[in-house]
Amino acid sequence: MLLDNFLPVYDFGEVHVIVVHAPPGRIFRAIKEFTPAEIPLLRTLLQIRSLPARLAGKGGVRLAGGHSLFEQFLNAGFVLLAEEMDRELVVGRIGQFWKMWGGLFPKIADTGEFLAFDRPGYAKAAVNFYVHKSSDDGCVTVSTETHIFVPDPITRKKFAAYWRMIYPGSAFIRRMWLRAIKRRVEQD
Repeated sequence: MLLDNFLPVYDFGEVHVIVVHAPPGRIFRAIKEFTPAEIPLLRTLLQIRSLPARLAGKGGVRLAGGHSLFEQFLNAGFVLLAEEMDRELVVGRIGQFWKMWGGLFPKIADTGEFLAFDRPGYAKAAVNFYVHKSSDDGCVTVSTETHIFVPDPITRKKFAAYWRMIYPGSAFIRRMWLRAIKRRVEQD
């Protein structure tokens, strides 16, 4: 997988998988085109997560209903690290995710900057969507995997506490995301 080119070694991660009955090309387009409106509760969960930052006047996550979630990720500071059409895409972001009041998120312009970044006090996160035709019967496996690397032990401890708290919500969002993709492509 392309994801392994960016964070082959990681401290935290999650994987979610669903089987979809649609051609890989249609699934891949759905990954890039579906909107937050197609995922029940997404907006509410992200608003809860950003409440401390919004109360502190530091923004927080805001979703626009008519724009694709993929586009909004890129506009929010994620960078497209790699894409193999109809098979896999990988996005990444570097930041202080665990800081409830809004940590620092250095602007990363491209893959080279993502790979070169190694400052302590930050975490590197890479997320993929992988589309794999598993058989000739029309079944396609779609997965999303997240790798998070934290280069120093002090920051790793801070991130671990954050991860324990947010992981259930993150996993729930990823599963909803995959179900939304499945609904979109199987209804067409």
